[in-house]
Amino acid sequence: MTRRSLRAAFARLAAVLALLFLPVAATAAQQNLLVVITSAEPEVQGMAMVLSRQSLEAGAEVRVLLCGPGGDIALVDAPQQALKPRNVTPQEMMIGLAAQGVTVEVCALYLPNRDKAPGDLVNGVGVAKPPAIAAAMLAPNTRLFTF
Repeated sequence: MTRRSLRAAFARLAAVLALLFLPVAATAAQQNLLVVITSAEPEVQGMAMVLSRQSLEAGAEVRVLLCGPGGDIALVDAPQQALKPRNVTPQEMMIGLAAQGVTVEVCALYLPNRDKAPGDLVNGVGVAKPPAIAAAMLAPNTRLFTF
C-alpha cells in the first residue's frame, strides 16, 4: 500500500467515525427542552405534545408551559377534540407526558385572569413560578419551542 493510499484510507476512516459519533454529540448537547404552548388550536397543541413525547423518548428533559388559550387544555372542564389517527385529545397526550415525569404547568398569570384556582386543573398540571421558568430558559443546553 502506498503512502498516498494509506492516507486516503485513514481519511475515509476518520470521516466514517465522525459521522457515527456526531449524532451522539449533538443529542447530548440538546438535553433540555422548554415547550411553550399558547395556541388554542387542537392540532397545534397535539403536535406540540407529540414532539415533546418524541423528544422525551430520545432522552431530552422536557418541560411544558401552557399560557393564554393554550392553558385551556389543562382545565378539568376543557372542551376536547380527539385527533386522528390515534383518536386522542391534546389533554390526554398532556396527561400522558405528566405521567412520564414531564413538568407541565400553566403560566403564573393564567388562573388569576380566568377566576380559576389550582383545583380547576387536571391532575399532573401545576402553576409555574416565574423564577423557575426563567432559570429553565437560561439553563445550558435548553432549546425553547413555542406553539
